[in-house]
Amino acid sequence: MGKLRLSDHGMAEVISDHSGELVKTDSPNFLCSVLPSHWRCNKTLPIAFKVVALGDIPDGTMVTVMAGNDENYSAELRNATAAIKNQVARFNDLRFVGRSGRGKSFTLTITVFTNPPQVATYQRAIKITVDGPREPRRHRQKLDEVKPSSLAFSERLTELEQLRRSS
Repeated sequence: MGKLRLSDHGMAEVISDHSGELVKTDSPNFLCSVLPSHWRCNKTLPIAFKVVALGDIPDGTMVTVMAGNDENYSAELRNATAAIKNQVARFNDLRFVGRSGRGKSFTLTITVFTNPPQVATYQRAIKITVDGPREPRRHRQKLDEVKPSSLAFSERLTELEQLRRSS
């Protein structure tokens, strides 16, 4: 296992330098990119997924990402292997093909093939569904209904004039 280069203070610096981009894993040796909370299956992520090593890991060391939960223990992924270069493994076009299930998220397992191998997990990393994030059905139906208050002023005025004449 490589020597740890950064103290907790150093890790805080790395995280603050990449504010909003990196998140801690359950391993003190690795950080990874923040993923969207909900995404569509087989769709390109908005940013490349990265794993950042805080210890010395030789260039060319392979890193794999696996996803699973209690409903889908080994989800299908595409482009889930990358090599370390300058302490970063960059996964170009990582795609989640398998779905996490209604209301469930995947936990990512990141394996770094050092000797011995190192494993990090990113708990409740991402929810993957067929249609991705969208408005709830109840909310969409309400938006489709026309409310009297949403009528234009001139339409409301015409409506009021008709009410006045009928009384």
